Amino acid sequence: FFFGMKLSLPILAFATFSARSAFGFGGRSNFTVRRASAFSRNMGLLDSLFGGEKSSYPAPAVMGDESLMSPKAHGTSSVPVKADLRWSCDRETADRICNFNRHYAEHAGYWEQTDFLSEEKGDSEVNFYDSNTGKLLFTAPRGRSWDDFIRESRSHGWPSFRDAEANWEYVRVLPGGEAVSVDGTHLGHNLPDGKGNRYCINLVSVAAKGDE
Repeated sequence: FFFGMKLSLPILAFATFSARSAFGFGGRSNFTVRRASAFSRNMGLLDSLFGGEKSSYPAPAVMGDESLMSPKAHGTSSVPVKADLRWSCDRETADRICNFNRHYAEHAGYWEQTDFLSEEKGDSEVNFYDSNTGKLLFTAPRGRSWDDFIRESRSHGWPSFRDAEANWEYVRVLPGGEAVSVDGTHLGHNLPDGKGNRYCINLVSVAAKGDE
């Protein structure tokens, strides 16, 4: 349905992600790593049409490779998501998205339906931890205001982070734009815009209480 429309590259990128997310997790799913891998292959044409198959992204983004998402004891991770997630995030949804999935997402606006906005007031930076391991992945806002962070996240439908807000010790970007943790947690996608890299991240993927 995108054909015949004159869209800028940032809008095309967002349209691509929205097309994937329209079929995102909202109910039960029997996805396995094998099925997710098959879906990943089928997404190749769409990625090619809309420029999703970039082999690298500019620094400070740290690139990773497919070995990070190889099958492990629990999908693409060695462990399931933690039992007590923050902001009333649904654990079953989080486990599917984090560990048995490469392209799907929580539905657009899900993060606003959690307790995130009622608990976080922007008085200080907020840390976002890997829902599987508890490792620190993002801290926001940095280099901008809380209102700017919320406004951008609302505009795109998912928490949206910038380069300065990512912890590159544990965050990686794969060719094609998938954002993952070094431990195999699916986080979301990098959808660059005119301001640079923009990481559109599932809140359920970064909702652990942290191991600090």
